Amino acid sequence: MDADVFGQVLGAVREFVRKEVVPREAEIDERDEIPAEIREKAAELGLFGWALPEEYGGLGLGMAEDVRLAIELGWTTPAFRSLFGTNNGIAGQAIVHHGTPDQRTRWLPRLAAGQAIASFALTEAEAGSDPGGLTSRAVRDGDRYRLSGTKRFITNAPLAEVFVAFARTDPESTGSHGISAFLVPAGAPGVTVGPHDAKMGQAGAWTSEVVFDDVELAADTLVGEEGKGFGIAMASLARGRLHIAALCVGLAERALAEAVEYARTARQGGRVIGEYQLVQALLAESHAELAAGRAMVHEAAAKYDSGEDRKLGPSSAKLFCTEMLGRVADRAVQVHGGTGYVRGVTVERIYRDARLFRIYEGTSEIQKLVIARQLLKG
Repeated sequence: MDADVFGQVLGAVREFVRKEVVPREAEIDERDEIPAEIREKAAELGLFGWALPEEYGGLGLGMAEDVRLAIELGWTTPAFRSLFGTNNGIAGQAIVHHGTPDQRTRWLPRLAAGQAIASFALTEAEAGSDPGGLTSRAVRDGDRYRLSGTKRFITNAPLAEVFVAFARTDPESTGSHGISAFLVPAGAPGVTVGPHDAKMGQAGAWTSEVVFDDVELAADTLVGEEGKGFGIAMASLARGRLHIAALCVGLAERALAEAVEYARTARQGGRVIGEYQLVQALLAESHAELAAGRAMVHEAAAKYDSGEDRKLGPSSAKLFCTEMLGRVADRAVQVHGGTGYVRGVTVERIYRDARLFRIYEGTSEIQKLVIARQLLKG
């Protein structure tokens, strides 16, 4: 995208987030739902398709632009970004890079316009960060497949019109082998979506269990080659990990801004608390870590776009930035003292929202394994 045009997009998103979404954060947290008018405005801004190709109605942003946008989106509740995150990320990218021309033509324009939401159905109760342990099966039946299995913690499942679902097509395979990806319409007979989970944080971002009970799928719902689904999932997750790292930078910026403002105005012992050196130390530590995370994200994005590194950088950035956000959020609560522990105070919500980032799209422990393996491969 032209730099001037992207600057206009970024400015419009920043204004919308700070003037229209931020004032409704408490409402979103309490009601556990994104208001319809916010969803409509997000679609108008092109947010349902920022990472989808322009030929299908998306904005076609590269990774360097993606992370700048994610930092802006991180300023508010993560539930806002989650609403359209799967369209642009793990689900949408699987269709972009591995879908057939017919699959791309059918789904991508609708995803980019916000007319449909795609969900990524990979995780299972006993196959989380290591999806090679999944037990869902897709059995070939003539020119069709029959899909059975249960997925867990599936983001946007209650809102989805289509699932990018992963199942084992080779019954003799183990681990990462013999897994395939399918496009499963949410309304297909045999698909059941459970109620959305009541979570510790990120209210308004819905996750649910999804059950596939002998779902009949046409052969043309297969995404990519049979047996290549694990690679499709990993490629989509790599981009998503870098995006999540940038989102955490944005949320850390918000947490630090809240802490700084409180330190400037709150008083204890007849002085504003920002005059106390140990409070200053909390702010300084957060600023330094945040600056490091921001630099890491931008460097990793540049290498992702050039093709130089699409594994080590994304995992390193996700590991550092998600952990960094946890520390920055914790310090922000500490600066607020007892006030920071009260429901309805911004840093209290950020503290709860931040915790999930170290778990989904690959736990911190899995990122360490990915990083080490890449280093040892040389």
